[in-house]
Amino acid sequence: MTADLDLVKQHIGEYPDFPKKGILFKDIFTALRNGPVCQALKRLLLAYVRQNCPDIEVVVGLDARGFLFSLLLAAELGISCVPIRKKGKLPGDCVQYEYQLEYGTDVFEIQKGSIVPGQKVLIIDDLLATGGTMDAANKLVERVGGVVKENVVIIELTAIGGRSRLEASGCTVHSFIQYDDIE
Repeated sequence: MTADLDLVKQHIGEYPDFPKKGILFKDIFTALRNGPVCQALKRLLLAYVRQNCPDIEVVVGLDARGFLFSLLLAAELGISCVPIRKKGKLPGDCVQYEYQLEYGTDVFEIQKGSIVPGQKVLIIDDLLATGGTMDAANKLVERVGGVVKENVVIIELTAIGGRSRLEASGCTVHSFIQYDDIE
């Protein structure tokens, strides 16, 4: 697995001053342009989940990059794939959770009935920074009766402290790649 992880790391793109000046954006899409990297990432994700979360029943992907990984895992494991999206993006009856952003609020939604109360859930996204988005997703899944078993991300920006925020609320977090710098 070390070779697979090294291959993925080598292909993570960096974009200075995006989305605003002073930020060095770590981009998973740059890595996904390479077929062997996609295969390596798939092997890493599946091996980790099979070993550490063998009893999950639902994979929840966060809007929007998390969708890529949630479908991949769910399809391989033969379990449900459920999206959490920004307000107004899902049809039908939805359950909402409003959460705080750095400057204001946002709302996540999940379709009613997409998670049966008591189902064991893994939530996945591409990146963990402040932890606000993942924390909101955890709370939304709990609101509909799901049991969050783990939060999984490809990239973690450790200097920002998202892991501490999630662990303080009782969540287990796994990241494959960690960066200590925020610029």
